[in-house]
Amino acid sequence: MIEILTLTANPAVDVSTEVERLVDTHKMRCEAGRRYPGGGGINVARVIQRLDAARAHCLALYLAGGVAGDSLDRLLAAERVNCRRLDIAGETRENFSVKERSTGREFRFVLPGPRVDAGEWARALAFYEALMPAPPYLVMSGSLPPGLPARTYADLARSANARGTRVVLDTSGVPLALALEVVYLVKPSLGELAELAGRPLADEAAQLAAAQELVAQRRAEVVALTLGGNGALIVSPQDSIRVKALPVPVSSSVGAGDSFLAGLVVALCRGDGLAAGARLAQAAASATLLTDGTALCDAAQVRRLYDGGTPES
Repeated sequence: MIEILTLTANPAVDVSTEVERLVDTHKMRCEAGRRYPGGGGINVARVIQRLDAARAHCLALYLAGGVAGDSLDRLLAAERVNCRRLDIAGETRENFSVKERSTGREFRFVLPGPRVDAGEWARALAFYEALMPAPPYLVMSGSLPPGLPARTYADLARSANARGTRVVLDTSGVPLALALEVVYLVKPSLGELAELAGRPLADEAAQLAAAQELVAQRRAEVVALTLGGNGALIVSPQDSIRVKALPVPVSSSVGAGDSFLAGLVVALCRGDGLAAGARLAQAAASATLLTDGTALCDAAQVRRLYDGGTPES
């Protein structure tokens, strides 16, 4: 039985490299590129597989095409991620991150992705509807590709709600706003929450108030606000949990938010509750900060951090 279905409408092959210094108009000799499977839902599934591999209850569903899509398949197979590809005509995108060694800064270059038409998206809807029984959790994470309307996530969320599936959403802009009121859990960034609230959220009290408003208005049952180096805030009708960032050295922050969400969903799916979920989410995100590019977290490091230990160098 599939307990968690992740959906990635706009996946990518993530390419990361390093250079001593970024200089315009000059050729910059980079280190050999490292390639990882990418896209919000795919990253969530990769982390769930590491945290909860014994149960094998998560399936990553994604739309992909072309040579880059084939590369994405191989990268997922190498990590033994349980996944299903739905073919599209367009070429799957590649995203790039470059770390400048002289400053430690990281630069990310994100492409829009291929156009997806209504017929291609209909196959994703049909796949979900054919799952029997319906999965308890559906994680929709990442941007929508060109060609799909902003209501796409909202429409699928309504269908999922009707089947008793809890919808977890991590996206931005209009697709995020339209899907509220039909999702169980939403994971906004500070900027996204401020946009939803229609006002700046300059301090913790304002952030808490904005998250509580979403819950009180029944726009989501759980709000998991990620705050980067300031940790996170998880709010439900019963709880307000402040999650402090763990003091770990940061190699790359790419994928930390996806790892946080994966840890939270794993705990909720087990029935562990929000408090335990917050701890696992914190450990998974912090362990991801220790790795380069989009390598994401190591399960042993997650366990050490969850248990209150220090990561191994």
